[in-house]
Parts: sequence; structure tokens; C-alpha cells
Amino acid sequence: MKTTFLFVLALLSVPFFWSQQSQWRVEDDYVVKFSGTGAEGTFRNLSGSIVFDPADLGSSKFDVAVDANTISTGNKTKDKHARGDSWFDTDNYPKIRFVSSNITRSKTGYQVTGTLELHGVQKEVEIPFTFDPQGGSGVFEGSFTVDRKEYEINGPFFGFMVGDEFEIMLKVPVRQ
Repeated sequence: MKTTFLFVLALLSVPFFWSQQSQWRVEDDYVVKFSGTGAEGTFRNLSGSIVFDPADLGSSKFDVAVDANTISTGNKTKDKHARGDSWFDTDNYPKIRFVSSNITRSKTGYQVTGTLELHGVQKEVEIPFTFDPQGGSGVFEGSFTVDRKEYEINGPFFGFMVGDEFEIMLKVPVRQ
């Protein structure tokens, strides 16, 4: 009877153990960079939920956001304009959020499809990424392109001096 109880307890703990193993929290040294004609910089304060298990992509999901107010271009005047209502309008749209809907394997790693919400506009995007596991930690890396005009980020009259497309580069160390 005692053996049966221990066996049942062990079986019941397996799903809990695996679900805990696929939960990841973001380490402090992550990088969310953007680069385009006329502007480049970073965002900080990445938060949210990352559930990723390469053996169970169907249960894996991302629901993450960065604080748009943390935009840093290396120039305080540019940062202030970027937060203003003619660009990111961070008073009304303080978060840039991504929620996955599907994760699949690719030739070079993985691809996540989901909804990117930026400046109050939601668009489906595909982000190719890699995951380098290192024991109880790992690193997600990926990049994708965003057209700012698709997200109604038009800029002021002189907005034409900044390109429309920006490459978003992610390097996110995580720990279980």
C-alpha cells in the first residue's frame, strides 16, 4: 500500500515538475534594441510570462511587454520626442506587448507567431528565434522588422527624416 501511494504521488508530481521547468523569468541583462534609418536605441523593463518547453511547443507561450517610456536613443531630446504624442505617445500607450498564438520549429531554431500591440494597434507578426539552454538558464535570441507606419506612428512634420522600417533585436537571458 505504501509503495502504491508513493508511486501515485510520484506520477502526480510529474506534470507539476515539468510545468515548473518550462516557466522562465527574465534576467536583468536582457537587450531589446531597435535600429532603423535616423534612429536606434533600446527599451527596458521587460515583464510578463514565458513558458517554453522545446519538447512541448503546443503548451509553450509568450506574453511579454516592455515599458515604452524606457526608450533610450542616447539623446535625451530625442527620447523626449519619442515618448511624445507624435511618436510613441507613451501617456496613452505605455506598453509594447507581444502575445504568442503559435510556436513551431524552423530550420534554424523556432518561430513564434503572435500579436504585437504597439501604439494601440495590434498586428500579427512572426518572430524567428533561437533558444540556447544552459542548465537552469538559457538565452532567447531573435529579430524581426516592424514598419512604424503600420502601427500609426507617423511622427511630426519632419518624421520623413526617420525611416519607416525598424529591425527589432532581442537577446533575453532567462532562468527557471
